[in-house]
Amino acid sequence: MAIIRNLRKEDNTAIELVVRSCLIEFGGNRAGLAWEDASLSDLFHYYDQHQHASYWVVELDGQVVGGCGIASFGESDTLCELQKMYLLPQVRGTGIAGPLLHTALDYASQQYKQCYLETLQTMGAANRFYAKHGFKQLDEPLAGSEHYACDAWFMKDL
Repeated sequence: MAIIRNLRKEDNTAIELVVRSCLIEFGGNRAGLAWEDASLSDLFHYYDQHQHASYWVVELDGQVVGGCGIASFGESDTLCELQKMYLLPQVRGTGIAGPLLHTALDYASQQYKQCYLETLQTMGAANRFYAKHGFKQLDEPLAGSEHYACDAWFMKDL
């Protein structure tokens, strides 16, 4: 049975491998995407050092198989970003994505008024998942976006 828990320092390598594996699968292993984020090799430190930020992992049989994070978008006090939500193929379709997203959004709603996310159109199932959970698709990225290669953007009121 899969569990959702806070990211630990010892999860850094495992979650980096999950993110990179998913990015390769969907053609996201290129410039302008999470692939090049300096924080990817130490997500624990990244989320630990930022106020009102957190990251959760999905663990199955002792193995990290997915995760997602919440952090402020830019320097905003009212807008956060859903970040690095990725699940390995073996847990997609099992129903764990919904509780993972709700864990993140419940946390976000305590601090922020809106949640933004950026993704790729090639991640069709993820795009449908976000729409199903109340995210509205935007026509363009928000000013200040660091991931210039993303081509799908969503916003949700919290």
